[in-house]
Amino acid sequence: MLARMTERILSAPRAVLAVAVVILALCAVYGAGAAGKMLAGGYEDPGSESTHANNVLRDTFDRGGMQFVVKLDGAPGVDMTVDKNSIATRDEILAIFDGKSVSRGGYVQQPVLTVWNSPNLAGELLSTDKSSTQIVASIAGGDEHAPKNAEELRDLLGGERHGVRIQTGGMALVYGTINKQTSKDLAVAEAIAIPISFLLLIVIFGGVVAASLPVLVGGAAIVGTLALLRVIAGFADVSIFALNLTTAMGLALAIDYTLLIVTRYREEVSNGRDRRAAIIRTMDTAGRTVAFSAVTVALSLAALAIFPMYFLRSFAYAGVGVVLVALIAALVLTPALLMVLGDRVDALNVRKAWRKLRRRPVDPAADQARATAPIEESGWYRVSQAVLRRAVPVAIVVPVLLLILGAPFLSLKFGFPDERVLPKDASVHSMADETRAEYAQEPGATAIAVVEGGVAEAELKSYVADLSKVDAVAAVTSPVGTFVQGKPVAPGDPADSVGGVALVSIATDVEPMGDTGQDQIEALRAVDRPAGSTVSFTGLAAVNNDVVSAMFHYLPWVLIIIAVATYVLLFLFTGSVFLPLKALVLNILSLSATFGAMVWIFQEGHLGGFDTTPQGYLVATMPILMFCIAFGLSMDYEVFLLGRIREEWLKSDRTKEANDHAVAVGLARTGRVVTAAALLMAIVFAGIAASEVSFMRMFGVGLTLAVLMDASIIRMLLVPAFMRLAGLWNWWAPAPLRRLHDRIGLKEE
Repeated sequence: MLARMTERILSAPRAVLAVAVVILALCAVYGAGAAGKMLAGGYEDPGSESTHANNVLRDTFDRGGMQFVVKLDGAPGVDMTVDKNSIATRDEILAIFDGKSVSRGGYVQQPVLTVWNSPNLAGELLSTDKSSTQIVASIAGGDEHAPKNAEELRDLLGGERHGVRIQTGGMALVYGTINKQTSKDLAVAEAIAIPISFLLLIVIFGGVVAASLPVLVGGAAIVGTLALLRVIAGFADVSIFALNLTTAMGLALAIDYTLLIVTRYREEVSNGRDRRAAIIRTMDTAGRTVAFSAVTVALSLAALAIFPMYFLRSFAYAGVGVVLVALIAALVLTPALLMVLGDRVDALNVRKAWRKLRRRPVDPAADQARATAPIEESGWYRVSQAVLRRAVPVAIVVPVLLLILGAPFLSLKFGFPDERVLPKDASVHSMADETRAEYAQEPGATAIAVVEGGVAEAELKSYVADLSKVDAVAAVTSPVGTFVQGKPVAPGDPADSVGGVALVSIATDVEPMGDTGQDQIEALRAVDRPAGSTVSFTGLAAVNNDVVSAMFHYLPWVLIIIAVATYVLLFLFTGSVFLPLKALVLNILSLSATFGAMVWIFQEGHLGGFDTTPQGYLVATMPILMFCIAFGLSMDYEVFLLGRIREEWLKSDRTKEANDHAVAVGLARTGRVVTAAALLMAIVFAGIAASEVSFMRMFGVGLTLAVLMDASIIRMLLVPAFMRLAGLWNWWAPAPLRRLHDRIGLKEE
């Protein structure tokens, strides 16, 4: 099929390129507005208890929007509860809130909480020395509009009134700040990765023209995927962070695929084939490998669509989209460009220019001799032979080392992102740090229980009293009164009961995102509920608990799907039942070491957390996302390597010595390609590591380590060592499966 498609492309390459330019121009115009259609949230499970509670708050009480916090700081020693300047500032702020209230067609939900109207929340709303107080509002609009609404409100408040300093924060502004910071970081990543990658490509390919091919294909992949994401964003929620994956994967995969194709094309030309025949042979071998590799990567990323959080589903959209577009671009544009350019693909040869600069003679005969020299004389072949001779110690020592490096992964903890994912000098981060230092409780520590079912007053009182007895609960406010340690201390607010639904606010003394916060929300949920009622909890602790629970619920299915799909594809590719299993085991070893490093650095804070603020946990969505991407990319290199090993094996006499020779030749043929591709891909991900958002920095650092470790330790050491030890078992399959592979598997004569 690939040969026939390539022949049609080569019959009219200029027409193919002209059509491609028109299509990409249209995609560029349409895809330019993709970022404006994307959202900054998507971490919550829409089917969880906390989401149901938030929906009830929104639909029944017109509450439950994103939190917006105003911090008022007076002079040292001033009691903000009685200070005239703070009261005047409060009144002006409340007037602004009232003018933007939902009842007036705005976005501020009532009630707005202050220490004056909610004295039971003094631990959250008043600093321990009373010189600072906070006003807390909820902003309607969801992930799409609430951040923009919060920014508008922040601009209306100004920085100081009546000598009182005003700061703003809360999750609404956190999401907005993350969104803007991500857009800036994306531009920085591109500015870092693209020029450096291009310079390295010039060194690898030896010429400017050849080095331009991967950049052109990568640009086509990015532009095409952006247009696709804008289409998807029209009918589904898409995270803004999908742009980072689109840029990184588009450029990285284009480099991988084009590098493999061009390298094979040059090899075929050096073997004496004319241009057309060399291109067709290249696409029938390297092109087929690229196709299998792309399907493997796409399936790994497609598994993310199982998760209900649109943050992760967005990466399934972007990942599958960019892989398929990069594949199409590589299989269509590369042969057309090679046919049109011909010998000019080696134009602007920097190696010849460097020789002339050093006054070294250019000897075409010597260059041809080096190009056509037997592969057994190459340095990569000698390296592979050295590994094969030491297969036993390599197969023992390297896995033990990887397991040791992965040990910190056993202490992995998941959590929800807050303002600490932003740089320390971000206003919302610095304000939150001040709050933690000055206040007994955080504004986000409050949990809310939504009681549905028309519970009798006596039963509700008993339930509220039981909630107030849970450890570290400061006070519980409900329509039937405020309770502390099981005893009523103040009357309730009738407005918290509408149509058989009652709201119960639980002020706590714990960090909602920490272990104590998670233990407390589980204890609150374990309290016996009134008969005939349903109770749903929300708040940061509840949302975090639900997110982590959803991750662990869906994660086994994702892992099973990825493992089964990968195994089946590699069986179809190799005809072996052992090689796919070997690939899965080695990938797990490699990724365990990578994730051990992520826990050690970003969760536990070693190496300064790479200049981030460790939260004591990793943002729940990121390890899963990184696993799917890293697993797919590792299989990318696995397919590259196994493709050449199998090609040599099929030409051999099928003995144990032939197996070792095929492994050595396959490693020698692909060693340079895989190493160069991994280095280039690492540069792309290293650009993301420059992000100011901590979990995106972790994303970049983690994938950089994963790619480099996989291309070096796994592909160059463990794969040949295990294949040497397995011998002929590498190619074994039961007779029924062998017959199945003969019918539907990849065959190469």
